[in-house]
Amino acid sequence: MNRNQALLHAKQWFKERKWRPFPFQLETWEAFLDGKNGMLNAPTGSGKTYGLWVPIVLDYLIRYPDHAHNPPKGLKAIWITPLRSLSEEIRQATQRFAAEMGTHIRVETRTGDTSSAQRAKQKRNMPDLLITTPESLHLLLASKGYARVFRDVTAVVIDEWHELLGSKRGVQVELALSRLKTVSPHLRIWGISATIGNLDQAMDVLLGPESAARQHAVMVRSNIEKRIKVHSIIPDEMETFPWRGHLGIHLLEEVVEIIRNSRSTLLFTNTRAQCEIWFQKILDAHPEFAGTLAMHHGSIEKEMRLWVEDAIRNDQLKAVVCTSSLDLGVDFAPVETIIQIGGPKGVARFLQRAGRSGHAPGRESVIHFLPTHAIELIEASALRKAAKIQAVEDRVPYLQSMDVLIQYLVTLSVSDGFFPEEIWPEVKSTFCFQSINKAQWFWVLDFITRGSQSLQAYDEFRKVEIEEDGRYKVHQRGIAARHRMQIGTIVGDGALTVKYLKGGRIGTIEEWFISKLSPGDVFTFAGKNLELHSIKHMQVLVKRSKSKKAKVATWMGGRMTFSAQMSEMLRQELYEFHGDSPSRELLALHHIFERQMQESIVPGPDQLLIETFKTRDGYHTLIYPFEGRFVHEAMASLLAYRVSLLMPITFSLAYNDYGFDLLSDKPWDIQQLLDNELFTPQHLNEDLNHSLNATEMAKRKFRDIAVISGLVFSGYPHERKQGKHLQSSSQLLFKVFRDYEPDNLLFQQAFTETFEHQLEEGRLQLALDRIMSQEIVWKDCRKPTPFSFPIITDRLREKLSSEKLADRIKRMTLSLGS
Repeated sequence: MNRNQALLHAKQWFKERKWRPFPFQLETWEAFLDGKNGMLNAPTGSGKTYGLWVPIVLDYLIRYPDHAHNPPKGLKAIWITPLRSLSEEIRQATQRFAAEMGTHIRVETRTGDTSSAQRAKQKRNMPDLLITTPESLHLLLASKGYARVFRDVTAVVIDEWHELLGSKRGVQVELALSRLKTVSPHLRIWGISATIGNLDQAMDVLLGPESAARQHAVMVRSNIEKRIKVHSIIPDEMETFPWRGHLGIHLLEEVVEIIRNSRSTLLFTNTRAQCEIWFQKILDAHPEFAGTLAMHHGSIEKEMRLWVEDAIRNDQLKAVVCTSSLDLGVDFAPVETIIQIGGPKGVARFLQRAGRSGHAPGRESVIHFLPTHAIELIEASALRKAAKIQAVEDRVPYLQSMDVLIQYLVTLSVSDGFFPEEIWPEVKSTFCFQSINKAQWFWVLDFITRGSQSLQAYDEFRKVEIEEDGRYKVHQRGIAARHRMQIGTIVGDGALTVKYLKGGRIGTIEEWFISKLSPGDVFTFAGKNLELHSIKHMQVLVKRSKSKKAKVATWMGGRMTFSAQMSEMLRQELYEFHGDSPSRELLALHHIFERQMQESIVPGPDQLLIETFKTRDGYHTLIYPFEGRFVHEAMASLLAYRVSLLMPITFSLAYNDYGFDLLSDKPWDIQQLLDNELFTPQHLNEDLNHSLNATEMAKRKFRDIAVISGLVFSGYPHERKQGKHLQSSSQLLFKVFRDYEPDNLLFQQAFTETFEHQLEEGRLQLALDRIMSQEIVWKDCRKPTPFSFPIITDRLREKLSSEKLADRIKRMTLSLGS
């Protein structure tokens, strides 16, 4: 079959289904068959999978015209997906197309869920197309004879590349591709990405910035305008002094009405704890939803999650309360409506979730935004505008991730070994390691063979041996086995399996939460009230409880922060209050803005607002940069440190996405803050180091680096080490490097990641630059303002139960004359 015949064959397949290929699909088919590498940019539900799976099959028909019904054995294409849950969905669609095109192509998955028997079978006889994850691909690279396995591969497709890009899993993909380019001479590399702000850079990262693969690569854009309708749920009454959580559940009946009027609904929450609360509250208020309402988040047992996914697909459920675990890819055609509970903190996340409804080409997506406090309506207004212009954020790629490089080199040593002079140019060609120098390269080689300068006396860190011909190879079977178990870059907090006393897994829960409970305590998890019986061998044994009172399971890292673009759009929307035609959301907040202006102002584009007032807790200084939680955490610490250099004073800090509070037990002269230019970006890194106890933050970051690089072993599958043991082991190594080897690249990486990824130092610098050009407006207020209320009331959450908190806030609002 020649090329034209193959293309006609594919078009006929579409025609038989009363479909028509989109122009972007035809363009991708042609580019792929021309032998080009590239990136396909298309929105969720637009037919991206057929954009690249079709030409892979056509290429096979052209390449093996005499073997359509008896294909030559061996792997021919790899499809990489970030989520295991997507792999089976893709397999079914691709296998169906291959069969209906008259081929006997075999499509299989290989992920962490694949049985050992299936893996062994694949090792003897690989499928034609393999759908896998970055971790499972690296496990294949850790197999002896991997070069023969990949020799005839002509295509690698990385699905949802935008999700992998800003993480170390993206670095894993970069390194794997650098090897495959060498062992697979006819390889074509394609990424599939939703729209992000830095698409061209995303292609650089995928293909290598200066590589031959990048030189003639093409960017195919779908140009399909995804219509998204955003409805803000605006309550009839709103308190003048808003606080986090004061709306939310109070709007439950509005949410129930939307569910009733929709064929099917996904309710997206930002945290797993919030997901548990909403699921329980809906069932408590409306038990008639039992059996048609489900919950889905990453800590629920896999079988239950798969059941929920199938039930959505088969139209068996009325609604699902979920988290980001349902953000991506799986095609839930029946979903009609999306509800977003609280601000999603990023434009791309909001658009991704909106795209889960109308998940097919040409269909309109419908999303309802439900604020958890009134000021989130400003976010809703900004997101509605963002949806119209499809404005999304950049995804920032990782650089110089030495922990991932070390893991990768040991992976190659576990399989057939490697020669450094052969691997060096491959590593250097990647985006992540484009600036690595020979000194750093030799340090990494020394690290895997001797454990670096300070650990060379300990045999356990000498993992790789150098053979006489210069090959780097792992010979000890125990080292190889432990390394294979630990391949990957996702390091979670210590997770314990939750099981019933009589058997039956429910899911996983974090060690730090369970450590606060005693036997007999009741907690809510996976939509059930469970009584803690005991903890044995990293398993939490429970039984069902009829108790009405229960602690809701919570997870670390639940708080998200505004993206840079979300911060910018929120500020622009706030400034619209001063414009001629404010949105309906801003109009609904009119009474709050009016009260704000009685005591203070609503800042304009050239103003930074500072408010001071006294409460029973002390003297408050509120500053509103509207830059997001993480930036405010760093900025608050920075200013507190700089003020302390001018006068003896101690501050307690609180912050949210809108601003931060410096609370002291005595008054201080704010004019000192203004006169001494304490917002200057000069000496930023040095002052941050002093103000934040960056060493403690870097210690926590180093735990992940130590696990990824193999310095610390996280345990065997059924005997995982507890989080506190991993932390203590990594802290011991951290101290060794700090005292005896401060130039250790992994030690330095911990500080780099702390500043760049956790504290977002780059964004902080830009925020300070902006503030230095603004007029600083200081308002000395008699009492708290509506803008300050969410921040100062957040302080009380750590001290009071939810009932006492509501009572205390009620008294506060009465005293303010709300």
